[in-house]
Amino acid sequence: MYSSFEDLDVYKEAIVFTSMIYKLLEKQPLKNDFALVDQLRRATISISNNIAEGFERETDKELIRFLYFSKGSAGEVRNLFNVMETIGYFKKEELIEYRSSVLNISRQLANYIKYVKKRIG
Repeated sequence: MYSSFEDLDVYKEAIVFTSMIYKLLEKQPLKNDFALVDQLRRATISISNNIAEGFERETDKELIRFLYFSKGSAGEVRNLFNVMETIGYFKKEELIEYRSSVLNISRQLANYIKYVKKRIG
């Protein structure tokens, strides 16, 4: 049992991923697309925010609910990668590491959701 959300591996990875995204946001031509930058920043931060908020709610039902929100935000980030690739901001190869990281976070969230559901029966 974890005593705080900061102990969760998925939370730690989400924080590292956020740091990666902040560096990506400094690259051209993305840097000047304020709407896309804002949306990507908010979706990325939402991943760790929802893990933290769900954990702090102190009920498994609420935790699961917020983990699903977090997983949804990870999906939103993946969609934004698809948009950036399609409009020519980045080549597929340039986003491999980012996609891999967010997919790993999404898998960890899915496993954590399964674990919590099993724990509550």
